[in-house]
Amino acid sequence: MKRLFSILAITGLMTFGNVQAQDSTAAAAPATEQVADSTTTATTDDAAATATTDDAAAEEVTFTQSMKKRFIEGGPAFMGIVLLCLILGLAIVIERIIYLNLSTTNTKKLVNDVEAALNSGGVDAAKEVARNTSGPVASIFYQGLDRYSHGLDSAEKSIVAYGGVQMGQLEKNVSWISLFIALAPMLGFMGTVIGMIEAFDQIQSAGSMEPSLVAGGIKVALLTTVFGLIVAIILQVFYNYITAKIDSIVNDMEDASISLVDMLSDYSKK
Repeated sequence: MKRLFSILAITGLMTFGNVQAQDSTAAAAPATEQVADSTTTATTDDAAATATTDDAAAEEVTFTQSMKKRFIEGGPAFMGIVLLCLILGLAIVIERIIYLNLSTTNTKKLVNDVEAALNSGGVDAAKEVARNTSGPVASIFYQGLDRYSHGLDSAEKSIVAYGGVQMGQLEKNVSWISLFIALAPMLGFMGTVIGMIEAFDQIQSAGSMEPSLVAGGIKVALLTTVFGLIVAIILQVFYNYITAKIDSIVNDMEDASISLVDMLSDYSKK
């Protein structure tokens, strides 16, 4: 009996140990699965972050590089001429803007200074003030004062004549900007027409109407029109600014010329 109880006790202990080992193994399995799941999730997140970064980098270069790509696809013949119109037009625009800004003066201050010099020191002092001031208004003043010795009528005619000369200097090369504004879209439309002709030639050669056959020619045709319109829009904005600036300076010239004639008339009566 004692031996039987000993065997049963040993068998129970071994069974209990195996059950505990299975329980510990079962408990360790979810932890392992959790670690694996976390590793898989981290890998997925890294891949998603990398894809997002690539997409952001692709979006950053869309505008400039796509414009460059479209320009190249438009063909060197017409796109090169359109680009030349833009470069020449912008060169004239920059030159005119600099010249007009340098030609702008404080007309009211100049009139007051010339009037004060004329009343205090005579015509020579007024001429000195006009000589030391830059701008078309001061040049007109100097010509009128210089001709005053020949009479008031001669001075007035000199003011009118030299005003026309200064107006021509202000409007110099502006007509070229308007030419490029009209020329750029015309070249674009010409490229469109030629591209459509080439597309129909391809259809005639193939003997069938397939979209892939004519898509390239139509695409090139539309690109030339788009870039021609872009050039015209850019130059048109600057052209309107320049013409408005010229009108402002011309108005100042006319007002100042009237003031100068009045001053000389009053001075001759003294």
